[in-house]
Amino acid sequence: MTATIFFDMDGTIADLYGVNNWLDYLLASDTLPYEIAKPLVKLNSLARILNRLQRNGYKIGIISWLSKSGSDEYNNAVAEVKRDWLKRHLASVNFNEIHIVKYGTPKQMFAKTANDILFDDEKPNRDSWTGKAFDANEIIKILKGI
Repeated sequence: MTATIFFDMDGTIADLYGVNNWLDYLLASDTLPYEIAKPLVKLNSLARILNRLQRNGYKIGIISWLSKSGSDEYNNAVAEVKRDWLKRHLASVNFNEIHIVKYGTPKQMFAKTANDILFDDEKPNRDSWTGKAFDANEIIKILKGI
């Protein structure tokens, strides 16, 4: 079975927490921080590497949580904005899987093999991952070594 490389979004590839007053926006059910979050990695480099890895048989995926206390309507809006962010910033990447799921959903539910990789800024998510997991700061370095 082919290995999948998964990325968290908020705090991993998108700087949600760098948006001024991000939590106030989320509590007010405003999607703006998700829309304007800046990339945390050099996305043209990331896209080139991901496209190469896909040509070599890897699958590429996203596992991202929705807002912690969002209504169904707000969560649907957040999911749409996150997909738009990916299309805008990583347009050349054809993601095999995109999971934008309820806050707290165990991310290891999406791992299919012991070779699957997760990049995530949250240590508990990395610790519970059943494949290989890395901190967000290591994305380019790790991927270049694959």
